[in-house]
Amino acid sequence: MTQTDTITCEKFLAHPPAAVWKALTDPDLHARWWAAGDVKPVVGHRFTLDMGNFGRQPCEVTAVEQERLLAYRFAEGTLDTTITWTLHPQGEGTRLVLTNTGFDLDSPMGRQAYEGMGKGWPHVLERLDTMLGESTRG
Repeated sequence: MTQTDTITCEKFLAHPPAAVWKALTDPDLHARWWAAGDVKPVVGHRFTLDMGNFGRQPCEVTAVEQERLLAYRFAEGTLDTTITWTLHPQGEGTRLVLTNTGFDLDSPMGRQAYEGMGKGWPHVLERLDTMLGESTRG
């Protein structure tokens, strides 16, 4: 079995890229489906995400393409991974691809985070989909 330091998840969301982008970049919406934090789609913007039992994680935005791509360093100083959200228009919806890269699989913390986040990301994407559905109904 080949070891990789990358988690990739994708999900079709029955919402246009503009709605998905807003959920990824609006702090109030972001807090509803994943974690509270002052996320902004501005390269160089530093913010923290409140990960509950896992503490407040420092992040820095590294790449932005409006309604197409948002990337940021996550848990700087501990995990030091990169999270990239890529939006692909598909019909009337969006195929959202998440990649979480840079796990140090040689460290116990890195391996544990890789395994935990690998199991957790599909649930996070499901919460995003649920929140988007509630937003369009409400």
